[in-house]
Amino acid sequence: MSDHNAPSLSTLVQRFFLEHLGQHRAVSRETVAAYRDTLRLLLGFAAQRLHRTPSAITLLELDAPLLLAFLDHLEKERGNSVRSRNARLAAIRTFLKYAGHHDIGALATIERALAIPQKRFERPMVGFLSRDEIRTIIEAPDAKTWAGQRDRAMFSTLYNTGARVSEMIAMRWGDVVLEGQPAVHLHGKGRKDRSVPLWRTTAALLRSWRRRLGEPPADAMLLPNRSGDRMTRSNVTQRLQLAVEVAACKHPALIGRAVTPHVIRHTTAMHLLQSGVDITVIALWLGHEDTATTHMYVEADLTMKEKALMKLQPAGASTGRFRASDELITFLRSL
Repeated sequence: MSDHNAPSLSTLVQRFFLEHLGQHRAVSRETVAAYRDTLRLLLGFAAQRLHRTPSAITLLELDAPLLLAFLDHLEKERGNSVRSRNARLAAIRTFLKYAGHHDIGALATIERALAIPQKRFERPMVGFLSRDEIRTIIEAPDAKTWAGQRDRAMFSTLYNTGARVSEMIAMRWGDVVLEGQPAVHLHGKGRKDRSVPLWRTTAALLRSWRRRLGEPPADAMLLPNRSGDRMTRSNVTQRLQLAVEVAACKHPALIGRAVTPHVIRHTTAMHLLQSGVDITVIALWLGHEDTATTHMYVEADLTMKEKALMKLQPAGASTGRFRASDELITFLRSL
């Protein structure tokens, strides 16, 4: 039974956006839009199913059976992928957790709804470049030209930081430290900032680029277009494709391959992992909120090693994957 003094579902939804998201969490506009679209779809579905207007729906009616039916509707009727379904469920969970603080009487219903699991799905194999391939791509642009020097600095920074393309094109000179311990400050998703150290080669390319621009002010774009304005995503993708075409002369495996800024981000993660960098550090480096997101690189690395072992093993030999001992089991065994 819901608390009679508790706010209505309509009021909770409004407060969730105006107070919780807008003031307390300071989330990005994209995140707010994702929550908005999810709740709009859910309330529209519930209104049809319950034969009443969205405003008349109560929090208790958003129970586990209705939510499961909605998630099924997303996949079967709307053609959403499992990844999209899971993203919608994550948004609903965030709202329900908030609502539970304001309607104690609905807690039992909310807890059952929160128990709905994310749906498992097969992740595609992570695509990434070899060290030689990425080095050749970085060196492909003509360093004698303005655009070529900028592109070398851009690709090196992209590979060094593992930045999202949106983070990279937003960088200004004030975000870069080139003296002492070189580093770059990235402004990530959800207004989460992080600092990433710069390698000597990247710092050297950025110093040369700064000299070419005539020591630009702190608020100037780090990697501008010809007009001095911010580059677009398509600008970056186009410049990268030109570099890949040049690099393909030396590495034929690159011919016809889709190399995007996101592939370079994957490459950074895989190279850090293969160099022995801890997965939690890689998660911080990439700006992942949860190390579970970063875990796909471990899976990809294990799959590659498994394939390499299978080539070396004699026919009929066991090909089971090595599994590290579980920490909890190790602890129990030690008792």
